[in-house]
Amino acid sequence: MKTRITEILGIEYPILQGGMAWVAEHNLAAAVSEAGGLGIIGAGGAPAEFVREQIQKVKEVTDKPFGVNIMLMNPEADAIAQVVVDEGVRVVTTGAGNPSKYMEMWKAAGVKVIPVVASVAMAKLMQRGGADAVVAEGMESGGHIGAITTMALVPQIADAVEIPVVAAGRWQRICSSLYARRGGSADRHALCRGDRIYRTREVQGNAHQIKGYRLGSHWHDDRSSGQKYPQ
Repeated sequence: MKTRITEILGIEYPILQGGMAWVAEHNLAAAVSEAGGLGIIGAGGAPAEFVREQIQKVKEVTDKPFGVNIMLMNPEADAIAQVVVDEGVRVVTTGAGNPSKYMEMWKAAGVKVIPVVASVAMAKLMQRGGADAVVAEGMESGGHIGAITTMALVPQIADAVEIPVVAAGRWQRICSSLYARRGGSADRHALCRGDRIYRTREVQGNAHQIKGYRLGSHWHDDRSSGQKYPQ
């Protein structure tokens, strides 16, 4: 399947794995990349040298493209941004902040930059700054998110920017947003999945939590009503 995202990133399918902190480590990232998507190491609040070790472990398993997600509130974000360059990582995604100060360094090193955004204004800013794509993350997603649902956010950002838009949020709403767009071009879009990939055997983490999730007993937080219900 060929789209603008697959061509930009050198992957087989337009699917990015979410950069889930302390879940998206080298085992998962390598497996996703080997399967044809873009595996991503979630740096989260980890120290820079831990991230370096994770990168090197992925390289031992696959020569396919993979990325690192940098949570910009991490006190070691500057060091991790440099590690990405030093280790020759091909793709970086960012969250919880504005990565503009790293853009020049990353672009000079040939790194593809895909910031996670929660608003049209941020998407436009990232496009002006040289981002290769953006992840439009709705309020149903995990991590540092905004207050707009995926259904509302993705079409707005798709209309506002020319670079590819990677949608993150509830699957049904993503599909509705991307493929039911009047006059829109689906070939410049992609999906970013965290919850579905979290169910796979490659995920390393809390055994009880993972078992519950795979059985479908996890809880979804409906922020619009304040209610929680099993999903």
